[in-house]
Amino acid sequence: DTCRNFHCKRGKVCHADQQGKPHCLCQDPAACPPTKDYEHVCGTDNKTYDGTCQLFGTKCQLEGTKMGRQLHLDYMGSCKYIPPCTDYEVDQFPLRMRDWLKNILIQYYERDLNTSGILTEKQRNKVKKIYQNDKRLVAGDHPVELLLHDFEKNYHMYVYPVHWQFHQLDQHPVDRLLTHSELAPLRASLVPMEHCITRFFQECDADRDKLIALQEWCHCFGIKE
Repeated sequence: DTCRNFHCKRGKVCHADQQGKPHCLCQDPAACPPTKDYEHVCGTDNKTYDGTCQLFGTKCQLEGTKMGRQLHLDYMGSCKYIPPCTDYEVDQFPLRMRDWLKNILIQYYERDLNTSGILTEKQRNKVKKIYQNDKRLVAGDHPVELLLHDFEKNYHMYVYPVHWQFHQLDQHPVDRLLTHSELAPLRASLVPMEHCITRFFQECDADRDKLIALQEWCHCFGIKE
C-alpha cells in the first residue's frame, strides 16, 4: 500500500493511481465518518460542521477561491454567540493568560513527578523553580490586581511559560513564526471560554502579516525585550 506512509495535509486523503503512485485528493465531506455532537466544530464562516474532517474537506474543495482562503477552524463545539471583547477586557487578558500558562506547566510538573516523560529534563528544571515559588498564590481565580502585582514582583516566573507555549505551537515548520493553523490548537479550545482570545491574537500581529513572530508574542504578554 503506497499510501501507508504517504502524508497528506488536513482535508486531503491519499489515493494511488493505476501505476500505484500516491496522490493527495480532497476529502469528500459527505464521506466523513459520523460524529457525536461534542465533536462538532465552528468554522470562521460561522457555520457548524459535523467535525474537523467535514470542515477541512470543505476547505480543500474551495481551494483557490477567496472563500477557501478565509475558511479556518474557529473553535471547538457548535457555533454560538460570542460576545464582543471590550478594550478593558483585552487589556486584562494577558494577566489571566500568563497565570493560566504557568498553572498548566505546574500541573505537568506534578504529573511528571509520578509519570516521567511528560516534560524533558531541561523543562523539568525550569518548572521546578516556578513550582517551588508558586505556593504564594493559592490555586483558583485571582483578582486582576493580585495577578498584576504578582507579575511585577515575580516577573521571571512568567517568562518561561510564555516562551514554552510559543515553542509548543511553533511546529509546522519550526521557524519562530506562528501561522493561523499553528495557533488553532490553542485558540479553538479557548474561544468558547475566553471570548477575547481572537482579538488578542489579532492585535498581537503588530505588522499585520498574518504571522505572529516570537518578539510580537512576547510583547503581547508583557515580556521585556
